[in-house]
Amino acid sequence: MTPDAMPPQPPITVDATTKVAAVTADALVIFVCSRDGRADLGRGPAAAIDAATGGLLTRLAAAGELHGKPGECLALLAPPGLQVGQLVVVGTGAAAPSDPAAPYRAAATATRHLAAKPRTAVALVADPDWTARQTEQAVAGAAVGMVGQDLFRAERRRTPFPVVWLGADAGAVERGARIGAGVNLARRLVNMPPDDIYPASFAATAAAVAADTGLGCEIWDEARLVREGCRAILAVGKGSHRSPRIVLLTYRGPGVPEGPPHLALVGKGVTFDSGGLSLKPPDGMLTMKCDMAGAAATLAAAATIARLGLPIRLVAALGLAENMTGPAAYKLGDVIRARSGTTIEVHNTDAEGRIVLADVLDVVRGLGPAGIVDAATLTGACVVALGTEVAGLFTNDQAWCDRVATAARAVGEPVWQLPMYPEIYDDLIKGEVADIKNIGDGRWGGAITAAKFLERFVGGIPWTHVDIAGPAFAEKPRPWTDGGGSGAMVRAFVELARGLG
Repeated sequence: MTPDAMPPQPPITVDATTKVAAVTADALVIFVCSRDGRADLGRGPAAAIDAATGGLLTRLAAAGELHGKPGECLALLAPPGLQVGQLVVVGTGAAAPSDPAAPYRAAATATRHLAAKPRTAVALVADPDWTARQTEQAVAGAAVGMVGQDLFRAERRRTPFPVVWLGADAGAVERGARIGAGVNLARRLVNMPPDDIYPASFAATAAAVAADTGLGCEIWDEARLVREGCRAILAVGKGSHRSPRIVLLTYRGPGVPEGPPHLALVGKGVTFDSGGLSLKPPDGMLTMKCDMAGAAATLAAAATIARLGLPIRLVAALGLAENMTGPAAYKLGDVIRARSGTTIEVHNTDAEGRIVLADVLDVVRGLGPAGIVDAATLTGACVVALGTEVAGLFTNDQAWCDRVATAARAVGEPVWQLPMYPEIYDDLIKGEVADIKNIGDGRWGGAITAAKFLERFVGGIPWTHVDIAGPAFAEKPRPWTDGGGSGAMVRAFVELARGLG
């Protein structure tokens, strides 16, 4: 079974005429912020609903049942005075939210709750104080929240449904729907079984997505990789009967003249990581279908950028391989000459992602982009440092890293920069037999030494590495999302591209 090129999404529409209290639907969702620790019911949709229900929301707030705080989700069945099966009141936090993720998470919380049962129509009311960007994120969150990871269950835990937005700008809703579809594409790819998503099938999916969205697509198969001297990615794939691929996606926005890419996105796509001969234990291997989350995010972001028609030149590169233990598997002590000519000592076959990216980054470097961003589930060390919800940033150019961080934070994707001091860390990856080795000295600073390894292959082009090992895959659900693939960094990359146009 293979994934759809762009997963089907229920209709997301706008109703510009119906009054909130006159809505007819299975469910009506409103968003309530808090002011001075209390639910703010004196304005907008909340005030209209409170009046229509005879002060129901005011009574609930007085009883301590409604505060407007983040994560609050109150479902009221058969509310008086309304023509809906249930009213869902979702808290967004402070009246002037400092957390830009609030609309995304609030809308996703509502639709995740409602998707537990089949629905024919659900109406959501945009907060009148939201900016266009916040409305986009709310629409995207609503599209993501209703989709689960139960792709193969006979009885689905989540059933997506049509959504109508009231009080929202139609353009913002359309853009938000496209962003949400991109996040769901990345999530679906990560959630697919590794026997279905392998280098060739991932590449075929990328080609189908490209055809759907107008991206250019070039696939380098094993023979092309040999001709190009991509010995690093080929080495990682030697233990599998499924050979590696590099996928190059290109985009030039409407009216944009030809020239070098404004932005290069690079994604690690190890479609299953057994650890190779440095074999992972079973518990550590169970979720390793997610080791291609960087490539999934890169593909999904590129598709979304194309669907939004952003005015930039983009190249997106996916490095796809399986890291297995077959009789030809690469070994500890091997020396690999990467495409760039740099030689690599293999000290641990489970540090394979950086070896894959060595060749992909070199291919992209040759295209002369103004800036490179790579996304990779690269190190457990980054999860130890930052936890499971924050991505690590590493860079050779502070101004470029600041742009990446600003884009991520603007859409509520938490990131944190770690140091790259050359006088401290460069020597830690120097090899004795070859130029560099694929792990650092000892246990410490593993996320940083992995990034220092990647830095060797970008040729001085402004570059930021995003280690998404923590946020790419959720092992348990949250109020706003099911477990599994999260689509981490899709929204951030789209926002970054918007700032470059």
